[in-house]
Amino acid sequence: MPGDCRGADQQRSDGAHRRLSFLSRHRAAPSFLCMACRQGCCFDSEEIWSNKPTIERYGPIFQAMAPRQDRDAVAGSRRGERRRMDKLIIEVRANEYANRNRNRNVPWLPREIAGDAAECREAGASIIHFHGRSAAGAPDNRFETCRDTILAIRESSPILVHPTLGYVTVTASFEERFANVRRLAEQDATRPDIVPMDMGSVNVDLYDSQRAALRTPGAVYVNPTDMLIELAQGIRQGGMKPSLVAWNVSFVRQIQAFSSMSLLDDPLFISLVLTEKILIAGHPGTAQGLDAYLMFLPQDGSVQWSVTHIGGRFDTLLDKIILAGGHVQIGLGDYPYAEDGCPTNAQLVERVAARAKALGREVASPDDARRMLRLPPR
Repeated sequence: MPGDCRGADQQRSDGAHRRLSFLSRHRAAPSFLCMACRQGCCFDSEEIWSNKPTIERYGPIFQAMAPRQDRDAVAGSRRGERRRMDKLIIEVRANEYANRNRNRNVPWLPREIAGDAAECREAGASIIHFHGRSAAGAPDNRFETCRDTILAIRESSPILVHPTLGYVTVTASFEERFANVRRLAEQDATRPDIVPMDMGSVNVDLYDSQRAALRTPGAVYVNPTDMLIELAQGIRQGGMKPSLVAWNVSFVRQIQAFSSMSLLDDPLFISLVLTEKILIAGHPGTAQGLDAYLMFLPQDGSVQWSVTHIGGRFDTLLDKIILAGGHVQIGLGDYPYAEDGCPTNAQLVERVAARAKALGREVASPDDARRMLRLPPR
């Protein structure tokens, strides 16, 4: 069973499924793949770092079956020290198009988003991504709304600003997609730090698993390559950084092609999309879904990668991302966390920051994130 490689060392009689575990209790946090069955092996990451006999016994096995990022981390632990890595960038996905049915704390209006941004910055976030919304929660793509939101954010916080281009609520033409950002970039006070670039087109139909039916057949997020080339050029000319969004591995290959064509500047800031529940457009929110991305990322230090989990909780993946050197994009825009008592975005950030510190990884400030992404100072 996936994520269930636990218990004493054991082997089926046919020898096909070797199980490995060094913990007496099961942890639902698959981070490595079993060498034989390729299923997630569960472990407590703090135990790995603190238990020298465990490292000496299982270190070579972990190295053999882990992705490169995790192999490096384990190798460092065997030398008695953790692999040095960049500080953790926490990005808040403040609202997207989420309603307030399951969590009343989703910010919509400019002042609400600005207040949320300030609280999230205090909690450890260095970037905020937001969508313009009306008082009723509808999409609001007016220039004035985006401008007022950015100005309000910067009045109270140095957090990096990452507005939307409108997702499926705006047509696929470059002129309409980039119109707001072009005007915003004309003034230092409103210039975004980061601009999203979804590196291809993808079906974004909503799926009802209980009814086994599509709620929105025909929903397509259209991002033609010629438009993306213009977008890359416009973002660079405006002195901003693209967040390169990948919904599957083909998007990563498109990113690599754009990089080879000198349309993108290092370091590449890549957002890896995982999806659960009603949205099936991205890789599944599992260790295997994430590893399928990581296998195709360059290993030469030219990439800063981050993970978005739409429709699902980060709990089972957080340790893996932090220890592998990735970054985290989390917020009420992607999942309401209603079962946790309706937390705020800042409370979600606090959890991620606390976990990073427990694992020995520092959390990036906005200035740290600027240096890591090679953004100009404000």
